[in-house]
Amino acid sequence: MDPIFQPYGSAQDLLPADFQPPPSEEKRDWHDYLAMERDAKRVGLGEQGKAAKLKNSTRNLQLKLYKKYGLNALLSDSISVNRSLPDIRHPNCKKKLYLSVLPKASIILIFYNEYFSVLKRSLHSVINRSPPELIKEVILVDDYSDHDHLHKPLEDYIAGHFTNVRIIRLPRRMGLMAARTAGARNATAEILVFLDSHIEANHNWLPPLLEPIALNKRMVVCPVIDRINYTTFEMSDVWPNGHLSAFTWDLTYILLYREHEYAKFRGEPFKNPVMMGGLFAISTQFFWELGGYDEGLDIYGGEQFELSFKIWMCGGELYDVPCSHVAHVFANPNIDRYNVLNLNNYWIKNRKRVAEVWMDDYKKYISWYTKFKNFDVGDLSKQKALRSKLKCKSFQWYLKNVAFNIMLMYPPFDMPNYASGAIQNLGNPHMCVDSLRRNISQPIGVYPCADNLVRPQKPQHWAVNFQSELRMPRTKMCLEVRTSQRNAPVVQWHCHGMGSNQYWYYEFKTRLLKYRKDGARCLEMLPQSKALVVNTCNKTNIYMRWNFGYINRTALLNFNKNYTYNLWDAL
Repeated sequence: MDPIFQPYGSAQDLLPADFQPPPSEEKRDWHDYLAMERDAKRVGLGEQGKAAKLKNSTRNLQLKLYKKYGLNALLSDSISVNRSLPDIRHPNCKKKLYLSVLPKASIILIFYNEYFSVLKRSLHSVINRSPPELIKEVILVDDYSDHDHLHKPLEDYIAGHFTNVRIIRLPRRMGLMAARTAGARNATAEILVFLDSHIEANHNWLPPLLEPIALNKRMVVCPVIDRINYTTFEMSDVWPNGHLSAFTWDLTYILLYREHEYAKFRGEPFKNPVMMGGLFAISTQFFWELGGYDEGLDIYGGEQFELSFKIWMCGGELYDVPCSHVAHVFANPNIDRYNVLNLNNYWIKNRKRVAEVWMDDYKKYISWYTKFKNFDVGDLSKQKALRSKLKCKSFQWYLKNVAFNIMLMYPPFDMPNYASGAIQNLGNPHMCVDSLRRNISQPIGVYPCADNLVRPQKPQHWAVNFQSELRMPRTKMCLEVRTSQRNAPVVQWHCHGMGSNQYWYYEFKTRLLKYRKDGARCLEMLPQSKALVVNTCNKTNIYMRWNFGYINRTALLNFNKNYTYNLWDAL
């Protein structure tokens, strides 16, 4: 099993060499069953996380607020700030016990011009669905908001509803990282929990985050982040059991999907190379040992890479915790709610700072690095001194031991393919494999071949790559099969890098395009329906035989399905 997928299985597997046991190793059930029962009985607009809709008569006002906040603010006002959410955790989570004595947390929420009812719902969900003895304080950090409702009305609301919530107001607009740092400096608990201000915590979300840190101060943990639709406020479990995260070589954050063979570990924390960045828990001591956030990072962006690299390279570990669920309103990305000028400059500056300090010689593989080589990112001496002081490992160590899937799935340069271009059927040479521009997870098929078989248009451009994927070049889309039945359809899905149901190889001598390592089934075009399917291989069936626009004869004749290309030899 790949080590990055190895869950810890039991709490004991998290223990560091210098582990000191907590005062009590007894376990308890932290669920608030009365609150869960009350929530289960709630009915009304948006309750149980269901999609909601207002009457058309309010449409003009809805659009006005939507353009300002990037979400359906008027609908948010009509949904209870205490609304219920469905319990979507894996069944294993519902019977888990955690340490009976857990450290307290300071929960830090950053906001800038957040919509009032969205912020209130965030607060109520965090406090209502957390054991009160585990929250020392909730700190709201205002990054210089100028909306009236976030001043006296917010202060009055907090005074009337909560006892352990306080507000810190920054003297000027300082950005996400500086605001989080201000919150951390004012926190007094043993553990810091950072959240966004447009979230809804689900039941029993907090104990699963606190226990790993109670056992290992160098453990940093993230909840599973569910999605709240910005138009309907419907909650959906996009990644019910978590996901792996990674980055491309322009330092864009991406998601990798967990492979089916790890399903038996659902509910157990698993290592993740990169955090999403908005929601996580960390020991206060370890946060400051790592130097907090780089103070040279402006506004927002790139901070998840800086912190993730530091955690892994400087003696920590980063885990996702599938038994902790927090839903997040992902506002419309096309609406600038932050009123930030020169955002592209921040995007480049922040990522270049991270690259200069943490990525060693691998920074040269970043797609935009040469173009912005002379871009001034400010003084890096403090960050480089911190890395030296902490004796952090190299970025190559990180890539080889933690984020090796990035090198396999998103190599920093183009790797040689076994075959590429159009995939032409020998039974009907006029037809080629084509995505048909269908949505992800929909069956693909065939279409009249492009004139240029070596460099066809995108829907017909495929490659059997060095990882034995049948992939659409320069995309994250691979072909896979999901059933073992006869005439199994072929669909596009996110490349997961694990082989198995996305493993293909081209047998040059027979022209068969074989599926999975056992090579028992092959790609076939059904002559009557023109459907693209997988069936038992038969080299005499001409509709199972294919030509590629380009064939790497040397590589194919020496193909070994048990060989793994050593990317490190090419660096």
